[in-house]
This record gives sequence, structure tokens and C-alpha cells, in this order.
Amino acid sequence: MKSARILVVEDDPHMREALNEVLSRGIVKEVVLAGDGEEGLEMVKAHSPDLIISDLKMPKMDGLTFYKEAKQITGAPVIFITAYGTVPIAVEAMREGAFDFILKPFSMDVLEEAVGRALRYTKAKKGRPVLTRPAQKGVKFLGESEAIAQVKRLVERVAPSKSTVLITGESGTGKEVVARLIHQLSPRSDGPFVAVNCAAIPDTLLESELFGYEKGAFTGAVARKPGKFELAQKGTILLDEISEMSPVLQAKLLRVIQEEEVERIGGKGPVKLDVRIIATTNRNLEERVEKGDFREDLYYRLNVIPVNLAPLRERREDIPILAQFFLERYAAENNRGFKGFTTEAIKALESYHWPGNVRELENVVERAVVIAEDKPLLDVDDIFIKGRRGRKREESGGITPGITVKEMEKALILKTLEEVKGNRTRAAELLGITT
Repeated sequence: MKSARILVVEDDPHMREALNEVLSRGIVKEVVLAGDGEEGLEMVKAHSPDLIISDLKMPKMDGLTFYKEAKQITGAPVIFITAYGTVPIAVEAMREGAFDFILKPFSMDVLEEAVGRALRYTKAKKGRPVLTRPAQKGVKFLGESEAIAQVKRLVERVAPSKSTVLITGESGTGKEVVARLIHQLSPRSDGPFVAVNCAAIPDTLLESELFGYEKGAFTGAVARKPGKFELAQKGTILLDEISEMSPVLQAKLLRVIQEEEVERIGGKGPVKLDVRIIATTNRNLEERVEKGDFREDLYYRLNVIPVNLAPLRERREDIPILAQFFLERYAAENNRGFKGFTTEAIKALESYHWPGNVRELENVVERAVVIAEDKPLLDVDDIFIKGRRGRKREESGGITPGITVKEMEKALILKTLEEVKGNRTRAAELLGITT
């Protein structure tokens, strides 16, 4: 770090000098100061900094505008300093590719830690594994749709930071897969990845699972037990289905995130943490915040980097890729000789609405691999969706006992679109509906 040059862009002269003093105390080789965004851009051109620290709220040119201009000139990481009221702008900056942000008020230890991570990232960037090679560590996030491409790009940008990530999406869309991918593409990849299902553990046990306890803290506590946060030191903790956490635990989790420390039940002092937090939910947390079921301050702490996974029905072009992957996996596991699917089988998979998303598709393919008779390709008769064979449904015009009106309407629309080669206007005319 001592050979690095840092640019500080800050309109408050007192804060600017305080940052200069701390950073110049042997932390870095040189600190360059700018009083606003316009001056900051000139300093970027003149000094080629290794790292930029910038306020978000500044006159003349705000921090976000400055960053958008600066990244056209330099690839140096940017850390933003922001107040609570400008957190949404900081989140937008992270989406644009900023490295991290620090929330005011902050300690100089927090500043030094963030600077250290950013400079280590700069040093290691050339050798960092890229998203196109996740198989090196066993994580596969498959798909060629634009929705998946956007997620991959975002994951690659945010993986090096320590910022919390909130992954949203319907059940079965692959939220934990994305969480593991973020971990494995991060500088923490050699550390532990600890997953906690907040919905599966009763509230009475979840606190001790997360935070740990001391011997004698309660009846049955016969020995000290470290919690999941301590077990995730130097690594990543995944809080799966965070929306199911009780309000009492939400308050305690907020303190852990703010203070970066945890106190065991019955403990006499806090334990410092170095843990990256990733949370997932299949609920709309904004709606839960409005209803008072989820703390707004915790929501903003978790939703620094939002990642949304589209349902499978909105990225049907990924279905053949995923189906083939699952076929090869389960054919190998079960010593079956299947090589792929017939065209008719793929069409059946693509026409289904997949309420269970990728997880349901995986189950359907596994069932087909295990049950089907030996042959090179799985056919439509081998595909069971909700207990119905594909061809029988087609032969009855898409109407079988148990099918819902909504499913029947969807099948009719898809069939009409197929007949008119995707012409939506013509399909609407035939169906008597408006586009």
C-alpha cells in the first residue's frame, strides 16, 4: 500500500484534511486532494491514482456524476463516502461498478480496512479468476439469456468487495448458486462459506445458531459453541430466506452488521468479525418493510448490492442448456447412456411454465433419466410434468383432468403463437384479445 497514490474528492475542507492526515500516516505513498468533482476529474487525468475516495454529495458535480466521468478515464476502484440519506445513490453507484461505500459516521479503522481491500483488489485484478471459468471451483451458473448475462456481469463486478448482497427471486431460481459464485470469485474464496436457512430453524434456536453461546448460558449449554458468524470468519455467510427472521433477531442482526462484531449468548464481550454477508429471499422485502414486518434500516444494510434472478419462464432460451446439463449429471450418476433430448421433448420442456423454476426442471430431468428405458435420446413420453406425460396432454389439445384454466389459456396462447410463427398481432386477432 505504501507505494499507492490515492485521490480524495471531498468538498468539506475539514473532512478532506482529516482523510489526508489518516491516509498520509504511512498508509500510502501519496494523497492527492480535490475540492469537488470537476477538480477531481482534472486530478484523475494529471495523477493517475491507484484508488479514489469520493464524497457523494458535492456542489458543481455530485459524486455519482463524477464517477461516471472518471471511469471513462481510469480503471482505479472508487470508494464512496455517504450519509444514510444517500444510501440509494450509493447503491446506484455500486451498480455502475463502484468498489464500495462507507457510511457516515465511520471510524478510521473502517476506512483503512476498505482502502486495504481496494488496493489488494487492484494488485490482484489481473490474476483474478473470471466468471467464464467457474467450473474451476465447482460452481456452475448456466444460461445464455440476457437476464443471466446481466447477473453474471454484476456478480463479476461485486465479488471483490465486502459489501452485503441481497439476492431476490422465486424459489428454485438458483439464489444459493449465485451466492456461492460470489464467494468463490472473491478474495475470500479460500475462507469458509457458511449457509444458514433462516426459515428452517425455529426462532428460539436461530439466535444461538447465528451468534453462539457460552457454557452455562442456558439449560443444556454444557460447552461453549461458536455461532455461524464466527465459523464464517475470513469468509462469507449466507442468510437464506432472511425475510422469515423475527423482528427481535432483525434488530440483533442489524447491530452485528453495523458494529462488525458479535456477542455470544452469555458472553462477557464482543468478538470482532471479518465476514461478508449475503442474504436471499423469495419475498418482496419492500412490501414487508411497508407493512412493518421487516426493519427498514436492516433492509438498506442488506440491499447494498441487489441481485434479482428472473424466473425460468422469462428466460426459456436457457431451458435446453439447463436440461442438457442435468441430463449429463444424472446419466453419469446412474450409469445411463442418454445423450440428449428429442426435439419434441425440448419443445415440451420449453412450453411448460415451471412454477418451481430450475429446481423443478432438475427434478423432472432426474426422474426421466432414472425411469426411462435405455435409448440415446429422452423423448416427450419420458417427460413427466405434474404427473402427466407430455404427448397425452398434446393429443387432448392441452386439456387434461387437473389442468387449471390459467394453464389452459397459456397453452392456447402458445399454440396460437406457434401457428402464426410468433406474430403477436395476428395471434391476438385469432384469439379475440387486445395486445
